Formats: sequence, C-alpha cells, structure tokens
Amino acid sequence: MKKDQPFSRQKTPMTTSEKDSLIWNTEYQQETKQIKQDPAMLTEIAERITSASKEMEIFFKQVRGGGDIPLVVIEEKIIPIIKQAVEIPLIYHLFYELTEKEQYTYRHPISVGIIATLIGKWLKVKDEDLEELILGALLHDIGKALVPANILNKAGKLTREEYEIMCNHTVYGYNLLKNTNGISDNVALIALQHHEREDGNGYPIGLKGPQISYLAKIVAIADVFHAMSSPKVYHEALPFYGIIKQMEEDAFGKLDPTIVLTFLNKMMNSLVGKKVLLSDGSIGTIVLINPYDPIRCLVQTEYHLVDLKYNHQLIIERILEDTTK
Repeated sequence: MKKDQPFSRQKTPMTTSEKDSLIWNTEYQQETKQIKQDPAMLTEIAERITSASKEMEIFFKQVRGGGDIPLVVIEEKIIPIIKQAVEIPLIYHLFYELTEKEQYTYRHPISVGIIATLIGKWLKVKDEDLEELILGALLHDIGKALVPANILNKAGKLTREEYEIMCNHTVYGYNLLKNTNGISDNVALIALQHHEREDGNGYPIGLKGPQISYLAKIVAIADVFHAMSSPKVYHEALPFYGIIKQMEEDAFGKLDPTIVLTFLNKMMNSLVGKKVLLSDGSIGTIVLINPYDPIRCLVQTEYHLVDLKYNHQLIIERILEDTTK
C-alpha cells in the first residue's frame, strides 16, 4: 500500500495573499515571543487602559452635567495610551485586557479606540485620517451621556420607547461634537453613523453602503467586536471564536466586507500556534490562515493536517485556554 506523503507547502504554490499572511505571521510570532518573556509590558498597558477608562468616566459625567468635552485631556491623557496599546503585537492577549467586566460604559470607548486604530493601521489609512479615526472612535458613544441612566444601565430588555431613546445617542453625540471647537465633521459623522449598516437596516437614518462614512464603517466593526466580546448587564460575552464566526456572517449585508475580511485575517493570524477544539472532538493547533476565508484555516491534529477549507463538515468549536495568559 502506498504511504501517505507528508504535507509540503512547496508542492502547492502560494498566492500573494498567502505569502503576505505567512510573512506577517512569522514576524508576529517573533514579536510575541519577546512580549511573553516580558509580561510586565502587558501589565503596564492594562493599568494604563484602566486609567484611561477612569478619565472617560470623569468627562462622561461632566458632559452629562452640561459641561464641555475636555478635548485637551483626551489628546494629552487618553490618545497616547491608545497609540501605545496598538504597538503591542500580542493581539489575542490585548483583547482580553479590553473585556474586563468593570465599568463597560467607560471602558468601551477606549477599547473601540484601540481596535479601530488597529484596523485603520492594517488598512493603511492616511495619518491625518487615522487621527480623526482615533478621536471619533473614542467619542463614538458620547451621546450616551445624554441618555437617562435608568435606560442606559437597564438589566432587562428595553421597551420600544426606551430603545428609541437609546438609538438617539447617535444624534445626541453628533450634535455635541458638531458644537465642539476643534472637532471635525468627519469625527462627528462617526458618532452619527456608527450604527448604520451596509444593507440600510441601521440607524438613525437608514443609510446604505456608499452613503456611510468610511471611518464610521471601521468604528462600527470595532464597536460590534468589543460589544460581543464584553460581558454587560444584559448579556454575557460570546467566546472569542464565536465572535469571529458571527462577524464573518455579518460581512455580507451588515458590515463592510473588505474591512471585515482584513480584520478577521489579522485576528485569526493572532491565533496561529494556539490549540483548538474541533467539532469532531479532536484537538489541534492552528498552522496557517486562509486569507480568503480566515475561519477555514489549516489545523494540525495529532495524526492529520486538516484543511478546513475543504472539510466543511468540520469547524473550530473553540479556542482552548491559553496557559500563557
């Protein structure tokens, strides 16, 4: 009987996207090794994210009380923390730091700021646009400062009337930002449009794809990802891989597919080398990401190299606990 030949990448020509993915992943693995040897780096950024969240709480309450948006404080104390956080290549571990249960309302803008900035850099957004993206992501939910606290923090399902009031946070935020010196129209549009969707089923206006600001589309993806990955008063967080699968489904209709695919490719690449549980009960290690279908990746089990791109009966159930965290 002819023996199975060992898998060899050299026998299968790689596409340009696969080569780019492999190069990025090799560099990523080298960088993450350095950080795992220096866990103090993650501890430091976690502490700074918590500090930034407290600053957000202070000015959120200030705005609720009728005060101005403290732009100088944001630029001097909060934005530098976001810029520091996105330089950490250990993406998978970083996102754990963004999903603490405490003070979701105030931690969420910081987290969305970090995620949106990462996406902007991956998309090679121009420097001036990236600055607006960072500020707009930080302030995308500032309109919630004008939503009654009993609605904002309600543990149960909102009534129709309460939901309509909550949806108005986009308009409240837009008006606040439009009337703040030093904030551009592009930043204000992020607050207004980050809940619009490609198919026109978003709010507050019901805009469709080409009508939505590009920066708002980026923030929408960061907003959705962090919201699904964070425990809140009205629902528990979804597991990491479950979020990735849901976002891939949303890429066709709700969210911009090009931006989502870029985001998913980078997120899945951060999982290369991690152990996963497959739907047949076997355990394997993610080896390589398919750039055209990121969640259908290459997994090495104890006895087989499984290409999920060709085995649609098999899926990744979950990422197994990371002992390096």
